[in-house]
Amino acid sequence: MPDTTVGDGTLSGEIRTQADIDVFERTPWQEKVPAQNTYELLCRACDRHQEQTALRFVMTGAPDAPEFTVNYASLKARVTQAANAFFRAGVTPGTAVTVLLPNLPETHYALLGAQAAGIASPINPMLEVDYIAAIVEETGAQVLVACAPMDDSTLWDKAIAVVDRCRAVRTLFVVSATPYVGEEERKRLEAAFEAASRPARVDVNIVGFEEALAAEPSDTLVSERRILPTDICSYFHTGGTTGLPKVATHAHLNEAFVASMLSVLTPSSNTILCGLPLFHVNGAMVTGLAAFHSGWEVVMLTAAGYRGHGVMANFWKLVERFRANSFSGVPTIYSTLADLPRDGADISSLRFAFCGAAPLPAEVARRFEAAAGIPLYEGYGMTEGACVSALSSPLGERRLGSVGLRLPHQAIGVWKSGSAGLATEPAAPGETGVIGIHGPNVFPGYLQEHDNRGIWLKPGWLNTGDLGYLDADGYLHLTGRAKELIIRGGHNIDPAMIEEALLQHPAVAMAAAVSQPDAHAGELPVAYVTLKPGHVLSADELLAAARTLVPERAAVPARVEILQALPLTPVGKVARAELRMRAVEEVFREHLALAGVPANVRVGPDIRRGTVAFIQCAAADAERVRDLLVGRFPFPLDFTHPA
Repeated sequence: MPDTTVGDGTLSGEIRTQADIDVFERTPWQEKVPAQNTYELLCRACDRHQEQTALRFVMTGAPDAPEFTVNYASLKARVTQAANAFFRAGVTPGTAVTVLLPNLPETHYALLGAQAAGIASPINPMLEVDYIAAIVEETGAQVLVACAPMDDSTLWDKAIAVVDRCRAVRTLFVVSATPYVGEEERKRLEAAFEAASRPARVDVNIVGFEEALAAEPSDTLVSERRILPTDICSYFHTGGTTGLPKVATHAHLNEAFVASMLSVLTPSSNTILCGLPLFHVNGAMVTGLAAFHSGWEVVMLTAAGYRGHGVMANFWKLVERFRANSFSGVPTIYSTLADLPRDGADISSLRFAFCGAAPLPAEVARRFEAAAGIPLYEGYGMTEGACVSALSSPLGERRLGSVGLRLPHQAIGVWKSGSAGLATEPAAPGETGVIGIHGPNVFPGYLQEHDNRGIWLKPGWLNTGDLGYLDADGYLHLTGRAKELIIRGGHNIDPAMIEEALLQHPAVAMAAAVSQPDAHAGELPVAYVTLKPGHVLSADELLAAARTLVPERAAVPARVEILQALPLTPVGKVARAELRMRAVEEVFREHLALAGVPANVRVGPDIRRGTVAFIQCAAADAERVRDLLVGRFPFPLDFTHPA
């Protein structure tokens, strides 16, 4: 295997096989990671590539939208200034900075600057205020970075509500989009901000982010902080769809290690499109720190990423415009692109694409590759492992149905486990079990100690909750996720089996299978699908087809529903929790209708109780509703009675 180090101690992509990884690991990982904190790792990259473009940003997906560039020297300067501005605001090691921003260049400055000063805590700005405030309270953040009104004031109003609720927040930094718009739009945005609400609290300092950075030195940390590898650098929240999110902690070493190891599995030169949100670990690492460490050019496709105006409609033209070599997405993105005409766009610069965050159906991969003419490589990871644990590297063999080889110096094991969730013995090659990971990328734990119960298969080995197997050559294959299994009368059904079967139907674009509650079997599978453009099909016809396509009789859906679009998370994954709530809603309505009880049913999330059924019925019928539902289904009920 060729040498994987260059003169300054950094890494270049040379690993292709498990044998290469074994050779690479003869040298301790400490000698292969040039810096064990994110700020120093970034500074080294910026010093190597000073005049190269680090970021390009467009406000809209129009093929001729104005672009704004940031070179590596400026990136280092801005991150350093952000760290200094946070330090002036009282941020010290162990202090959290809440970053409540869409995808802007300033988001990178805030995230990486917060890590240099204290702890970056990016939060999905699309969450409801209750959830955002709960995370801010849990992290004890003293600083919040928010965006001034853009298209509307929703995000700004959320930030104000959070500041008023969370007494620990003392400083509100305001990021403006005015540098990225024309004169007329700039005036409109400035007027909107002047008219927007302000915190009711008088003890909150409101500071313009741009002005604060401009006042700080750009060549040194005024704190003179010595950042340790074990210092916590970031908080990433996980979940939060139906209950209070868990907050995962990352040490500096976790992120610096992953960024360094990715560089040996990916090309050393790349222009990558960024469409995933930066509050998510995939966006922050794959199109953030890891890309910068490798000296890549990152093209930020609007503040809303793939959801931005015109981005998906003009995607191939944007590839042509920026001569993009790759991009990273989730399965729903690739399903959409598979049906998107190129309209003459020259996409010859594209070499490959990455898919992560959710299992990739084989049929979606096949359709995308046929449409785009490039290979699609899967990766595997989780927030708790600093994003990446395995990758099908473009430098090596692509094994269909696999998510690739493990990250160098990070172990992956497949284990048989007992009833307590602890590993009992390793699974044999090809034998399915629970996937565990162990290495410098594995997080120290969740912020709340009660969330850490049962997360370790054995000391040092994180239980990923995923099921899979390793083949004889070290490639990891996923077979399901333990918590997404549909358990029908004690029989485990993998939803992927149903989805892959339905995707074989020529009219089906996307499919998602989830469980619906059943008083007798516990759970039954149901499927939700979208159709390809121009196809017409009834749910009954598709259900009849499913009886032939789905290989297991017990896995045939009890019901198929055709939707205009599947609900998505802000990252673009299918929002399975929403589909499960939809299924519960339908079951409850059927039960009450069959019993002749007039009632309105809405099933939704509650921050403390998870999934709750909200029942509106006459007061005289409430007891009958309880008799019909309580004890049969494991969901709390909330009653309201019309006047």
